[in-house]
Amino acid sequence: MTDILRVENLKKSYDGFLAVNGVSFAVQQGELKALIGPNGAGKSTCFNMLMGQLKPTAGQVFFDGENVTGQRPREIWRKGVGRTFQITGTYQSMTVIENVQMSLISHHRKLFSVLPRAWKLYRDEAFEFLETVSMADQADRPCSILAYGDLKRLELAIALTHRPRLLLMDEPTAGMAPSARIALMQLVADIVQDQGVSVLFTEHDMDVVFAHAHHIMVLNRGELIADGSAAQVRNNPQVQEVYLGGGTLFKEAQDA
Repeated sequence: MTDILRVENLKKSYDGFLAVNGVSFAVQQGELKALIGPNGAGKSTCFNMLMGQLKPTAGQVFFDGENVTGQRPREIWRKGVGRTFQITGTYQSMTVIENVQMSLISHHRKLFSVLPRAWKLYRDEAFEFLETVSMADQADRPCSILAYGDLKRLELAIALTHRPRLLLMDEPTAGMAPSARIALMQLVADIVQDQGVSVLFTEHDMDVVFAHAHHIMVLNRGELIADGSAAQVRNNPQVQEVYLGGGTLFKEAQDA
């Protein structure tokens, strides 16, 4: 398979402290890959360098074979990289479908020329994205009254509007009930399978990770200590020791 994302010796330092220290990995086209680790391991810092919010101290990021290191977030977004965040950022005063329409208007570069008639534009296309995340029946509801899980699904629909080839999802199930977490990640897995989108996601819920990720990477203190299948990660002594304090949760996951 082809690498859609390749990271080489990525580092980020703050006043001599290495938040990310020599991280290298690849994500293949059509792969659903998890990046896990304890709080402070460097996951969000790594994500912010991939998407251009932070400039690396050293190392390189390649998207589809092109060096995108240090490019601005919008430039990377235009090339086909999407992102969702831990905290949703929808327009609460707008309806569900209007949020998706606004993203489509931005994608089509018409943000400043069509505002008086924006509510009419790309409505059918917006419905299609809402159908993808099973929210078409809530299209005309205000975002301000949505359940948190529905806001997460809406954010996913918005991220898909420019048809990314790679989607970065930072804690996609944070703040959700356990059943809603599994449902959202099953939806993501279906999108990966049906559309061939690659997804790299960070996550603390091990049930979500082991149920859906094709491969798993583990960060600890800014360094990548494991990268492999669920079984390989579960059985890695270093992961068991530093991430899960002896591997209790890994063993529970195996026994479930």
